[in-house]
Amino acid sequence: MSESGGRTFQEVAEELRSRLKDGIYRVGQQLPSQRELADELGVSRDTVVKVLHELAAEGLVESRRGSGTRVRAHPETLKAQQQIPSLARDGQSRRVTLGPLIGAAFEAAEVTLDVFTLTSESLDAHVRLQAERVRAGEISPRSVKVRMLLPGESTYLPYPRMKDDPEDSRPQERLRAISDLHTRSLKRVLRELETERLVDAVSVEIRTVRLAPTFKVYVLNGSEALLGPYEVLERRINLLDDTPADVVDVLGLGSTLAHHAADDDPKSAGSVFVASLQSWFDSLWDLVAEQPKR
Repeated sequence: MSESGGRTFQEVAEELRSRLKDGIYRVGQQLPSQRELADELGVSRDTVVKVLHELAAEGLVESRRGSGTRVRAHPETLKAQQQIPSLARDGQSRRVTLGPLIGAAFEAAEVTLDVFTLTSESLDAHVRLQAERVRAGEISPRSVKVRMLLPGESTYLPYPRMKDDPEDSRPQERLRAISDLHTRSLKRVLRELETERLVDAVSVEIRTVRLAPTFKVYVLNGSEALLGPYEVLERRINLLDDTPADVVDVLGLGSTLAHHAADDDPKSAGSVFVASLQSWFDSLWDLVAEQPKR
């Protein structure tokens, strides 16, 4: 049913969702008053109240008596979070991709990322996206702390390797170059946020271990754990000198991960798994890991 001005309830709701998505109203920002919105949108105040109640039910805004209505979450971030199923009490994990979970982790005031991976490529790609969200004012973490474990330079890695000549070192030289490039990028992107005073404190520390990762591991904010096996496959790549080569390799960017989340019950399957994976990472970090040689 249309308002006297011709706009329906759903049209007004979609207009406000669009403004939230486009960044006209940013996370943490207070919306105009109900009367101001009603006048601007050409509808009754009752319609605005109903729309705000719907947006609040969706988790996009929150209203407090005497304080007006503030933006709680960006629609795309909320959509990503809703795509992350909670861990079932029966101990089953869910399959997810990394991007939405990194986005959700950066919604916290204190962000911690503990990562064990073959290269820093995936993490760098996702953190750069979060840095843009910080600059856009969509999120505002107070601190970001990253600890990343990578295989040591002298560590034997079964992949990548030439399909027909396993002794050829060029695929692994390419791997090291990619990891070095993205490690430098990751450090730069996060430290720039601190330099620009967008984040109060940033810590990025990289250590190496004499282990070849068969799984990639992420522990996010001490409350979620991601575990994903590296699936070995054959593919064609360009080496550092742009020579094409057929190699046995693994793919990391965009791979699917098993997701486990802690809850209020320390004895639940999710809580036990996250705690055990955090303890495992800490033990490697404190007792096995080394400072990189360069």
